[in-house]
Amino acid sequence: MKFTEEHLWLREEDGMIVVGVTEFGVAELGEIAFVELPEEGDTVVKDDECAVVESDKTTSDILAPIGGEIADVNTALTKNPGLLADDPVGDGWLFAITPEDMDEMDDLMDEGAYKKYVG
Repeated sequence: MKFTEEHLWLREEDGMIVVGVTEFGVAELGEIAFVELPEEGDTVVKDDECAVVESDKTTSDILAPIGGEIADVNTALTKNPGLLADDPVGDGWLFAITPEDMDEMDDLMDEGAYKKYVG
């Protein structure tokens, strides 16, 4: 897994990159009220806004951690946004990207670096 300074995790699965919010990030957000996801087939550029998470504390724009095409979205979050907090690294994933350039993953933190970052 790789991590961003914006508290996203990325995991490679079947040639796609699955993206979610880290446990630390979810804890910072508070109670999740609403999740707006991108559309399948959307093309995203690294650092472009592609999703929104609203909580009792704040509204957070989710920036694309890498560029590519949105291959899948977790529609379960639209019905049950609390799933993001209940299982952030499992069933609470946000979306999957078919990456344009896998080398963009090289710029992200590994788990040890992320733990130091949030430390």
